[in-house]
Amino acid sequence: MSVRPEEDPTPEGRARSRPTLILASASARRRELLARLGIEPARVAAPDIDEAPRPGERPRDYAVRMAREKAQAAASSAERVLAGDTVVALGRRILPKTEDEATARRCLELMSGRRHRVLSAVALRSPDGGLRERLSETVVRFKGLSDKEIRDYLSAGEWRGKAGGYAIQGSAEGLISWISGSHSGVVGLPLFETRALLKSAGFPIG
Repeated sequence: MSVRPEEDPTPEGRARSRPTLILASASARRRELLARLGIEPARVAAPDIDEAPRPGERPRDYAVRMAREKAQAAASSAERVLAGDTVVALGRRILPKTEDEATARRCLELMSGRRHRVLSAVALRSPDGGLRERLSETVVRFKGLSDKEIRDYLSAGEWRGKAGGYAIQGSAEGLISWISGSHSGVVGLPLFETRALLKSAGFPIG
């Protein structure tokens, strides 16, 4: 009797039977993090959406909304799509993704010697259009930063396009005195929440 593809016990058969996953992000770091769970997306898609916060929108609500909208925007009717969004917040203030050095400096000066929150949301759109999401909240504290430390960090260029003006996976980690929560969430994709989300949707994962 022939073996159906979904029952093929070989590695090639298991790869064929595994459902595909689209990663709604052009971020290399999110793809690298997803690989730690043993998942290689079938393709990546960078959704084009308006990422401006709504008036009075709380950081937590904004992060979840962005992840959901990215998952919806990157999907077609028959695709399973994973999307994420990372927000850096001081109180109710959402810090921007820094596109220029002056903005990055302001963010670092605001966070110097203080705690801030990193809210990392992940959303999964199923082929039937259903949406599930999880949220990771991490508290991070920078040491008191001297002007020279800020200048040196800015000169390295790691701040470009980063929420709050820093990347924890780079030299900024040496300026962080304390963290409580998900390190991978601060990098850009909370792996515990992502794994739980995929498993809850029946996606085969170890």
